[in-house]
Amino acid sequence: MGNLKVVIADDEERICQLIQALINWDRLGMEIAGMAHNGIEAFDVVQKVCPDILITDIRMPGLSGLELIEKVKEACPEVEIIIISGYAHFEYAQQAIRFGVGHYLLKPINKAELTETLEKLKSKIGQRQEFERDKQVLIQKAQKNEDYMRSKLLTQLLNGEQVSLTEEILQNQYGITLKVGLLQPFCLKMDCEEEALGTSSVSVLMEKALEILDRNLLEKGLDPIMECQGFYCIGLLNYESRQQEDVRRILKNALAQMELQKAIFKSVEFSMALGKAVRRAEELEDAGPELSRLICQRLVKGSGRILEQQENYSSLQGERLLDKYIREITHAVEVMSTDLADESAVYLQKKVSEERNPRGCDILDLVYSAADVFTACIQIANRTECLEAFRRQCEQCASVEKLFAALREFQKKYIREIEEKRENDRVRPIRRAKEYIQNHYGEPITLEEVSSEVGLSPTYFSVLFKKTEGEGFARYLINVRMEQAKILLRETNLPVVEICKKVGYNDLKHFTQTFEKSTEVKPSTYRKLYG
Repeated sequence: MGNLKVVIADDEERICQLIQALINWDRLGMEIAGMAHNGIEAFDVVQKVCPDILITDIRMPGLSGLELIEKVKEACPEVEIIIISGYAHFEYAQQAIRFGVGHYLLKPINKAELTETLEKLKSKIGQRQEFERDKQVLIQKAQKNEDYMRSKLLTQLLNGEQVSLTEEILQNQYGITLKVGLLQPFCLKMDCEEEALGTSSVSVLMEKALEILDRNLLEKGLDPIMECQGFYCIGLLNYESRQQEDVRRILKNALAQMELQKAIFKSVEFSMALGKAVRRAEELEDAGPELSRLICQRLVKGSGRILEQQENYSSLQGERLLDKYIREITHAVEVMSTDLADESAVYLQKKVSEERNPRGCDILDLVYSAADVFTACIQIANRTECLEAFRRQCEQCASVEKLFAALREFQKKYIREIEEKRENDRVRPIRRAKEYIQNHYGEPITLEEVSSEVGLSPTYFSVLFKKTEGEGFARYLINVRMEQAKILLRETNLPVVEICKKVGYNDLKHFTQTFEKSTEVKPSTYRKLYG
């Protein structure tokens, strides 16, 4: 164990120095990691150095000792705290004890008492660290036990990985003793809108589904091994050959019971993929990829059912379909049209619907590819993260319709975001130009000067300004100057010739003519009417 880190906090610098000088820190196996003279500074130091022990006065500016203790306990619950209190503030010490602080000292600080307290805390921290080390050893051992190994096996299957298995491997590595008969993998999938339900509700629903499945199987003497991960639950059954139809019926009944959850949670749907029943462990090698393909078939067949292997799938010509989509989505992005983007996704969906019996996994891959093409066209900055989020959303789609609706919304969202960004990029230099005019209207500013200030060419700036504001730069500048002239005429006694200069005119005659053209009265008349 290295030196324990100690932070001292007291609004009196001499008290901090006294505590530092009072103790032989090296002998105790401790070191001063920081000192602070107010509550806010103390909390910053604690967050920065993560001390083992905090010694703090009960009364400090910024954050009181009690407030500091509360924040420290929330941010770093393992920190041990010693509070220093005067007799007049003993009631504060009592409050601190309620926050879980077990050590306090009264001023003036006694060296022996402080040393004894620090030694007690050192012992306590040492015991805790030893307990944590022992705990880690136990955890590492537990990871090697049968439950961990079974979980690892099922997770590999869940991730669609190939696994190399024999009866000996199942027995020796995973603690699974096979009965004579069949081995059958299965995968349960829950589809729902996580944002609508909330993460905690999702966990509760999956636990409930697992409970239903476990109960139905155990009632018939079947003891599955199962592993849940997010919205998926994968399992392995071992039963006698004569039970095969019974097993299918049991799983179907369990699925029907899960579907009753829809009465409470409208958007929840369950489906189950049932892998091929095999006689030898070696035949489970492709169970993971098979289940991944099968569970996608709910997109085509619908949810709330058992999905099993078929032989008569039609081939979805994904590359051919994408060729036209690429042309259409590229054009849609070029013109920033959500309607055209919609049409490109609808085209894909229509072509998919014309297929007699496509694979769900092929449809999913097609939609992923479309999203990939779209994000490449639109040049999203955080493309990888966007695609990952979209894939997670697609995993919760229980039908082809929902899948393509997700694609359309995905396209629409990012086209609108790009549109907004472009609009902001267009408006931003004009906004800066207007601010510049407001700050410099009293100077002989020109279009060239302002366009240079906002980083645009004079020609492009002139066109953009008129398009954005509905009037040209020169007219806008005149209007700003005239409005300022009106204010000065109404609210000051400055001579008209002075006002003329203040709003950017050197020629009084030109100013008067411009003002009269703008307001239909001369400056002197305007002052008489409104001043």
